Amino acid sequence: MKIIPAIDIIDGKCVRLSKGDYSTKKIYNEDPVETAKEFENSGIQFLHLVDLDGAKSKHIVNRKVLENIARETSLHIDFGGGLKTENDIETAFNSGAKQITLGSIAVQDPEFCVEMIKKHGNEKIILGADCDNRKIRTSGWLEESSLDIIDFLLQYQEKGISQTICTDISKDGMLEGPSTDLYREILNKTSIRLTASGGISCIEDVYKMKEIGCSGTIIGKAIYEGKISLQQLQKFIENA
Repeated sequence: MKIIPAIDIIDGKCVRLSKGDYSTKKIYNEDPVETAKEFENSGIQFLHLVDLDGAKSKHIVNRKVLENIARETSLHIDFGGGLKTENDIETAFNSGAKQITLGSIAVQDPEFCVEMIKKHGNEKIILGADCDNRKIRTSGWLEESSLDIIDFLLQYQEKGISQTICTDISKDGMLEGPSTDLYREILNKTSIRLTASGGISCIEDVYKMKEIGCSGTIIGKAIYEGKISLQQLQKFIENA
């Protein structure tokens, strides 16, 4: 199982939110590159980089941060936030992203997403499935849809998507544990590779996600608040 730290960007800075609420913003580092280097030095190979300004503005805003991290580290970067057009997607790849996550646009324009899957392949395109009370949310989690999480995933499974990042928004940034039952249901009802995101609060949660069959786990606030140490993650990676 991949260990994937998250760096969320607002105004070029490394921040975290609670339940996706922008008013809860807490800055952890003025320099995201410094944070990324700390991860890499601990044996971590993957990074989930989210342009929160982009998600709100509906186009890439923090491209320079992506470029700088890609240039200064060898981390395998999955980038999301504000990817609404083919130009946005090309910009992300050209700026150093190895994969991109399509979230809001996957709800708003499925035909476009299918076109991008065919063009770039399902190893480079990840489906962002962010939900609250099982309903998919979009636009930086500010807008709710009527789509049930399982129905949404099954629709895209038929269209060629092979991997998803699922965030239960009610858990995100709360350090109260992940939505294990929801993730089990996804793994049981779909054949999509699942990266669990949201609520990871301790190293035991990480091992639990591996146990139920997740292919990856995104960890954010638990690292920044010292609930999980980089040494613990390094040990997990070495044992794996």
